[in-house]
Amino acid sequence: MSDELARLDATAQADLVRRGEMKPLELVDAAIARLERLDPELSSVISLQIERARAGAAAADLPDGPFRGVPFLLKDLGAHLDGDPTYNGMGILKRLDWRARGETYFAGALREAGLLSLGRTNAPELGLLPTTEPECFRPTHNPWKLDHSPGGSSGGSAAAVAAGIVPVAHASDGGGSIRIPASHCGLVGLKPSRGRNSFGPDLGQRWGGLSCEGFVTRSVRDTAALIDVVSGPRPGDPYTAPPPRRPYAEEVGADPGALRIGLLTHPPRGGASHPDCVAAAEGAAKLLASLGHRLEHSHPKALEDPAAVKGFLTMVAGGVAHALDAWSEKIGQEIGEADVEALTWQVATTGRGLGASDYVAAETFNHAHARQIASWYHDDGFDLLLSPTCASPPPPLGHFAPTADNPGAGFVAAIPFSAFTSVWNVTGQPSISLPLHWSDEGLPIGVQLTAPIGREDVLIRVAAQLEQAAPWSERRAPIHA
Repeated sequence: MSDELARLDATAQADLVRRGEMKPLELVDAAIARLERLDPELSSVISLQIERARAGAAAADLPDGPFRGVPFLLKDLGAHLDGDPTYNGMGILKRLDWRARGETYFAGALREAGLLSLGRTNAPELGLLPTTEPECFRPTHNPWKLDHSPGGSSGGSAAAVAAGIVPVAHASDGGGSIRIPASHCGLVGLKPSRGRNSFGPDLGQRWGGLSCEGFVTRSVRDTAALIDVVSGPRPGDPYTAPPPRRPYAEEVGADPGALRIGLLTHPPRGGASHPDCVAAAEGAAKLLASLGHRLEHSHPKALEDPAAVKGFLTMVAGGVAHALDAWSEKIGQEIGEADVEALTWQVATTGRGLGASDYVAAETFNHAHARQIASWYHDDGFDLLLSPTCASPPPPLGHFAPTADNPGAGFVAAIPFSAFTSVWNVTGQPSISLPLHWSDEGLPIGVQLTAPIGREDVLIRVAAQLEQAAPWSERRAPIHA
């Protein structure tokens, strides 16, 4: 039965429990069996909470939420339950076996929805690269091609879902870290609007508002229902996204109408897209046109502004510097250069060299840049922008490795993978990657749709329309339960 369950999304697994055809413990035990069988090849999970998950599944007070009894995984960055091993891809926290104290609102909402976490998924140190190869853990392998990257920083989550170990997993996104792994692993990955869900109670925001929490899934309906679970403000949140008109789950199957959609196939600040990535976007454009939408070669001209890179990197560098200081305080010892990877130390050093006025200037620029981009939607009358998710297909493992004389080589190598994604972290707009194309090598190539702030409803309607027109649910990675 385990392999049959691996083909079901989270909604379908929850329906089995709701109808009395399966017990939560059966779902959890089947997922554990898949994990034990497949993860030795993938290295997607870095710490397990098996007994807690089994106890929760058997408990009489398991919450009767929309995903009651469904197993999932939490990424080792961000959201956590009380007592979770929390390493953030950092060797020093792994050596200390640091445990989370209390739970985040986000993880608590998932627990109340009935989801049961089996453990934590692999992530690069502090989420800095679009691959999942931390020095303190084995690299995560892509189930579509084991010597290739599953993306990052949510690569462990994406590999586990793509292999059928769990139907959904937590992910987070500060520059593309939901969408890039979704693209590389043939999954759905929605970066929600800034403020759609809370970072509380510990944080108000991460990376100056660039980062957000979310999921990687195999179906649009799972994504919609999960966003419903975690959406909404909590007391003390610094800002919140506009509330939805109705539950996002109700947008699945709803008619999106005839939309005006811009098409962008080349990286807006220079460079070229791989032919497979261009083909993915152009194929999606043809499909959307056949569904009644109006496609035009157009994009916000502000995307071409090279100064936007500085605004983004300033937020990241400042955030990493603060993270090392904050973790030093938590663990009671100063984290030094020998305690982190070379890239992390380089980025933190850059952040420590910034003045307060530099940080405020970058934040001010980012807000102005977001308004310029928003005007293309609001003033020029576009509903969505279509592009490849990445400018390059999934790379081989090791592609982002630093060199002896250049610890930042991985950052440079990351440019083609975040060229279409990171700007939407600056603007805070919702953006989704969909698995609509595969290369001749059998590697998934995602396409990205981006909507105005607060319009996840439009993305979900169109994504569900595309899912029905070009179903991807039957495609299975070579490494799959």
